[in-house]
Amino acid sequence: MTLNRRFYRSELSRSAASGLAALLLCAGAAHADDVTITSRQGNLSVTGRVVGYDGTWLQIESEHGPLTLAYAGVTCAGADCPDPANYVPQVRMSGARRMTDLLIPALLDGYARERDMVLTQDAPDAAHHLLTLSDNSGAVVLKVELRGSNAAEGFADLVSFDADVALSFREPTTAEQDRATEVGIGPLGGVGQSVIIGTDALVPIVSPLNTVTTIDPVDLAAVFSGAATDWTGQPGTPTLHLGPVGDGQADAFLALLPEPIDESRIIRHVDTAALSAAVAADPGAIGVTALGATGVAQPLSLRGGCGLTAVPRLTAIKTQDYPLTTPLFLYLAQPRQTAAMRDFLTFLRSPAAQLIVRRAGFADQGVVPIPLDDQGERFAHAITIAGPDTTLLDLQRMVGLMHARARISLTFRFANGTIDLDATSAANLVTLAQDVRDGVYAGRELLLIGFSDGEGDADTNRTLSAARSDAVLADLRRLLGSQMPPDVRIVTAAFGEALPMGCDDTAWGRRMNRRVEVWVGD
Repeated sequence: MTLNRRFYRSELSRSAASGLAALLLCAGAAHADDVTITSRQGNLSVTGRVVGYDGTWLQIESEHGPLTLAYAGVTCAGADCPDPANYVPQVRMSGARRMTDLLIPALLDGYARERDMVLTQDAPDAAHHLLTLSDNSGAVVLKVELRGSNAAEGFADLVSFDADVALSFREPTTAEQDRATEVGIGPLGGVGQSVIIGTDALVPIVSPLNTVTTIDPVDLAAVFSGAATDWTGQPGTPTLHLGPVGDGQADAFLALLPEPIDESRIIRHVDTAALSAAVAADPGAIGVTALGATGVAQPLSLRGGCGLTAVPRLTAIKTQDYPLTTPLFLYLAQPRQTAAMRDFLTFLRSPAAQLIVRRAGFADQGVVPIPLDDQGERFAHAITIAGPDTTLLDLQRMVGLMHARARISLTFRFANGTIDLDATSAANLVTLAQDVRDGVYAGRELLLIGFSDGEGDADTNRTLSAARSDAVLADLRRLLGSQMPPDVRIVTAAFGEALPMGCDDTAWGRRMNRRVEVWVGD
């Protein structure tokens, strides 16, 4: 399988004209032999290689480029012509081991139980799982192949057409996006091509022999990027620890660092258990690992120089107000899916699926309310640091709008200086639109409140935060179209830098502050 994957990668890197752009989600492996497709009238004939079939649509690579044809409307000649009578939907998923080994099998098992199906599993080796869903008559409904590796391998399999779904705790890199676009799959994360099924959190960890309980995000970033050689409470140069190379969560942390790192300074471990054990045994060690994998090591809270402390509580992870959150992404090769796969993706939004995600140790995507009474700490901080650009009148007006409303966990965040939603926020927008359409907020008012970071002129920041809340509203209306319920009122407000969630001295803190919150009232 490795030789096959390398062959496809080398071929794709030489030519974007391969025509494999048309590969369907749930298609089987690309065939080497050509087939000849002829229209029913016989006046059109095309020869090419089958690269996708979903039971209805056939896609081939031809000299004219990728073509999509309704299979029932053509005749096919050649050994590789699909057989509709014996067609079985298949999905190949590749990527993060924490998802392939535990979460995806558990979700498929829950889906089978919900749909009164039978799930059988086979594991040829530690990295591969084969799961088959059958109905009560024994007919196969869906076959799923799971290949456990890491995010980098998952994206590589996706763009080399060895996988239909990449599983990742991070977004694709620029190079991965470029390759996906080159072969016709990208941009990854486009409409219908990415799904978030949960969220995890990363935490710094130290030895229980170390007495510190918090660390400034500036210090954490400086130590790992090499800008600092010591840290609170420990003399000398610390040992740095992360998960294996290519691990999506470790990569997500490194992507947050303000400058390139020297990888030779970091000790990589084969898994989270080895990481936490090594850190726990060394008083001069510091590592970063998943929230549920700290083991016997001591987790640290993040306390910024401005006095804000970030703790990975459930609501903070759901809102991503905790800076080191890592969404669980499913990146799909194509937005078109078989009926079986569409039904499974629908199941992922159900309460039953969200319970499975929670039991697996992740934060689910279920929307939760956060009452005003539970947010006293951040309001007290906002009052404490308020300067001449944020007046008492501003704060009173803000609290007056929030009074008798509750914030919900859906939050929207943006790149610096833009109104462009990040990948998680784009998924949150779809969730909000679906809930509005389905009557979750019938007879209610939604208030979209925009905020900014503290960089730059205060008036400019207020204007930018207003533009962000207006942009979310416009995107929401665009998604709903004619399905906007008449009994739901949606309004916007903006307060610039008035209510920071993080300290502005790090990129993490500034990103947390650039947001639009959703508040629900009667």
